[in-house]
Amino acid sequence: MKTLISFISFLSLFLSLPTLATWQLDNEQSIVSFVSVKKADVAESHHFDLLEGMIQTNGTAKVKIALASVNSGIEIRNTRLKEMLFKTDVFPSAIITANISNKFIDELALSASSEIMLQGRLELNDKKKSVQIPTWVTKVSETKLMVTSIKPVIINAKDFGLEEGVQQLKEIASLPSISNAVPVSFVLTFIREK
Repeated sequence: MKTLISFISFLSLFLSLPTLATWQLDNEQSIVSFVSVKKADVAESHHFDLLEGMIQTNGTAKVKIALASVNSGIEIRNTRLKEMLFKTDVFPSAIITANISNKFIDELALSASSEIMLQGRLELNDKKKSVQIPTWVTKVSETKLMVTSIKPVIINAKDFGLEEGVQQLKEIASLPSISNAVPVSFVLTFIREK
């Protein structure tokens, strides 16, 4: 009898613990976009078509952006961005990592959103820089999580050695200026693995 009680107690303790799960990024329901500014006040919106990522059981979130999937709406500009700015033949991806604790996810009520400042790291052009990412995290359902930027994260080309590429783009398009500072926004949808 004592063995049965001990087993039931252990089982109840186990069931009351937060459920550790891996969350996979859904590319079709996710987007990372950025705005470039040329000629001082002409802004254009672009995005990436291919993202991969996951939130691991230890809370580490990682999103890989395929830079060759950049989509500016103009094919020749896509080619120039890939070849001159991102140099995708050498650096095919940008990677952002951060941590979202499983405790935070488990305690988030269904259909509720909560603001969280993620401390992240961006790897781009073989350089790494810490970034602060203000986000909303929404538990859409028990199996769907959305992580959305509250405001754009400003990425400066100089921090990642991309200013030469910006200069090349400016020259080939005969533009008086292209801003080195680029606001980046995102909506990331993660699906819980069963």
